Amino acid sequence: MPADDSSLKHYFIYYRIRDGVDVDDAHASVRNMQLALGKMTGVVGRLFVRDHEDTTWMEVYDGVADTGAFEQALREGVGQHGLEGIIQPGSARHMECFVECV
Repeated sequence: MPADDSSLKHYFIYYRIRDGVDVDDAHASVRNMQLALGKMTGVVGRLFVRDHEDTTWMEVYDGVADTGAFEQALREGVGQHGLEGIIQPGSARHMECFVECV
């Protein structure tokens, strides 16, 4: 049975990228991870950069029905694509999950 819209989750993951990281390479790594994640889970990711502060990035994933499978695939994707290596030392990927108000 498909999930109704009120049960779908929306993930927001934000982090600071490491000083001196090659931004084009880092961007490509995140986008490649998101493409692989989309193939595995059907959830399409988007990537944002904070306005006027281009070292803070945010990944957004909308409409997640199976949170367990999604979070497992996300963890694996982060590892496989080396995304921990682009994170500013002392920082981390911060993950927030929201549901839409009905």
